[in-house]
Amino acid sequence: MTMVSVAGFAQDQDRSQAVLDNIFSRKSVRTYTDQPVSEEQVETILRAAMAAPSGMNSQPWRFVVIREQSVKDKLATGFNKMIAKAPVVIVVCGKTTNKLGGTNRNWTADCAAASENLLLAVESLGLGAVWTACYPYDERMNPTIEALGLPDNVKPYCIIPIGYPGGKDKPKDKWKPENIHYDKW
Repeated sequence: MTMVSVAGFAQDQDRSQAVLDNIFSRKSVRTYTDQPVSEEQVETILRAAMAAPSGMNSQPWRFVVIREQSVKDKLATGFNKMIAKAPVVIVVCGKTTNKLGGTNRNWTADCAAASENLLLAVESLGLGAVWTACYPYDERMNPTIEALGLPDNVKPYCIIPIGYPGGKDKPKDKWKPENIHYDKW
């Protein structure tokens, strides 16, 4: 039996609290400063995204990192104009086929998990981002597929503009005990 020291317990509590603080601090940021996001920050964000759980470890996620203004302008439409103003944009895509060439039915769940990890990493780095849906809306997916030249078996799941927050966005308290049921509905 391994004994845990008091110091180790305190470190574990501090680490747990830091994780919870990051989760509860995450917010949707739609305005950004001109300060650039570094390559190291982008790599850290993508490493966090790829650490997400994945059904049958298929890891169908694919990421398109966009810094080119002309590409951001093509993606910035009525519902997501903030894309054009973000220093960097990451499009989370999913490979819709599995290793055997059949349909990967987990791709959307896996991309959702990767997207949340990505957003939490952004928050932990002092950056801001917002999840803008692409899938399952054809009017959002098709222009994205065209602008990025995605292959037939890769679909855009969401578009996430990232930058240093340009405002004072606050996290929303979404706690609703009435949405919880125990043992049965």
